[in-house]
Amino acid sequence: MTMKKRLIFITFLLLLVVLAACGNDNAEPSEETDEGNEETQDNDETTEEQTNETDNNGGQIKMGQINWAENIAVTNMWKVILEDQGYDVEFNVLDMGTTMAAVAEGGLDVSLEVWLPIQDANYVEEYEDEINFSDEVWYENAKVGLVVPSYMEDINSIEDLNANVDQFDGEITGFDPGAGTMEVTEDLIEEYDLDYELLPSSEPAMLEEISQAINEEEPIVAPLWSPHRVFSEHDLKYLEDPKNTYGDSEKIHHATRQNFAEDFPEVDEWLKNWKMNDDAIGELMVAVNEAEEPINGAEKWVEENQDLIDEWIN
Repeated sequence: MTMKKRLIFITFLLLLVVLAACGNDNAEPSEETDEGNEETQDNDETTEEQTNETDNNGGQIKMGQINWAENIAVTNMWKVILEDQGYDVEFNVLDMGTTMAAVAEGGLDVSLEVWLPIQDANYVEEYEDEINFSDEVWYENAKVGLVVPSYMEDINSIEDLNANVDQFDGEITGFDPGAGTMEVTEDLIEEYDLDYELLPSSEPAMLEEISQAINEEEPIVAPLWSPHRVFSEHDLKYLEDPKNTYGDSEKIHHATRQNFAEDFPEVDEWLKNWKMNDDAIGELMVAVNEAEEPINGAEKWVEENQDLIDEWIN
């Protein structure tokens, strides 16, 4: 047999092998194949059931939490409310500046506390194109200012501070750096030409400093705000603010990331319906503060105030 014929013959044999393989592929499936198909079908049904189950849940909402008394109270309250409605709420504990940046970038869905028109105006200016700052207000007539213990009878105005700088060691005890009130207080130091330094720390640390000073009847001055549970714990007074640097009164709004209303339309509506007065926020903060865990206090308050909550979510 010539070389050419050998090549033709080998090619023919290879073709037969290929055709045989194709024939086996078209043959009836074996019992093992049938079982495999049934298993695949079962898996598909399970996946579909899981998908439907996910669709029936509300979804996950990432909420910023700031380590402030009223913020801890309302974030835990909304966690209880939303999880009762089938949502999964995840907290991210951050300072105010980081919270706003995260909402702007879409890493957080909601921030429940924006003070306007003064305290957090800088964040509105910076992120007005990236964040939905709600027009709706959940707390009216909030107040911000410098406070001193009421036993400091000769200190009644911010203008009295420079004459008593030695009493305070030239220090204003502050809280979280980046908070709008801290930035306004820095502006206030310049506007009143105060010979003071604003010392940042955290809200719990500031409250501890206030408590220790009052227990020893020592001088202390700090930026504070209402609503806040500290006013039920200590006898404090706001200093007069002739230049109105802190503003007359503040309103508390919430903020959401872009497209939140499209992704969570009912939650968006509930947040817009949300309203609290002095009694409601005060009782909530007390319940959260006195509980072993904040979430336990929020659960108790929600259970006792279901009629109010129904006004928001129905």
